[in-house]
Amino acid sequence: MNTDRRVREWYGPHTSRAADWPLDALLLAKGTTTVSVVLPARDEERTVGGIVSSIHRDLVHHAPLVEEIIVVDSRSTDATAAEAAREGAVVVRQDDVLAHLPPLSGKGEALWKGLAASTGDLVVFVDADLRNFSTAFVTGLLGPLLLDPGTQFVKGAYERPLGRLRGEGGRVTELVARPLLNQWWPELSGFVQPLAGEYAARREVLERVPFVTEYGVEFGLLVDLLDLVGLDAMAQVDLGCREHGHQSTAALGRMAGQIMLTAWSRLERQGRTIAAEPPGRTLLQFGPDRRAERCEVAVAERPPLASLAIEEDVA
Repeated sequence: MNTDRRVREWYGPHTSRAADWPLDALLLAKGTTTVSVVLPARDEERTVGGIVSSIHRDLVHHAPLVEEIIVVDSRSTDATAAEAAREGAVVVRQDDVLAHLPPLSGKGEALWKGLAASTGDLVVFVDADLRNFSTAFVTGLLGPLLLDPGTQFVKGAYERPLGRLRGEGGRVTELVARPLLNQWWPELSGFVQPLAGEYAARREVLERVPFVTEYGVEFGLLVDLLDLVGLDAMAQVDLGCREHGHQSTAALGRMAGQIMLTAWSRLERQGRTIAAEPPGRTLLQFGPDRRAERCEVAVAERPPLASLAIEEDVA
């Protein structure tokens, strides 16, 4: 490893703050570039409306930065779709997008369908469960893309509290994702929140990589984009603090299993596997009564959207 690469691995991706990218500068740089904001949402009626309302008010009505706000309703059983539509979002049902394909489940599936349903040159992904959302999340992620033509992908960084405990959120990040990245992809170890749900990229780049359908999607995107565009084309922006709902320990265990399977698939493709068999696709979990339950953690994968377009053109 040469010295330059070792320095880049240690210091990580180019990093800035949301405040470094003021709205007026983004509007001047925007030109004819179009922007889509995509929110995957499943049973988020309490928060999705407020997020959509803020984006629509500040970045569509008051300042013409965003062309479309798309909420992907991922089989919600509550009023998520109605709340999002009432505040100005275009709501699409996950299973209605590319409906000729067999339906799959998971967050990554909703993100992939949102990418397919959107039209912007730049696509910003924002989770729909944020309790302290600010439109600075969107402007901060767009800043490097609009003002630096060499930037292809921007990841959000922030503090994640766990209740009143500062910095104690992101348990799967610290216990699973970060050790895997440090071991196998040290160039990516400088990303503060590798599993963050807030990130943005150029459409042409996103359409060239596959999307894992479950919670391994963000891990897979980081690794695949590193291969595709290189670390110098990847950036992160400090968005301050992110507050959201937290999942149970059992749910986090299943998430960890999905991330491990995603990492394995990337190691296999890169010819770096160290065992003959892939890790297990079910997780044995024990409840308070010590009863065992097997939970499925298998992940599927959608192909790059660009490959679908090529197949349709050939057909």
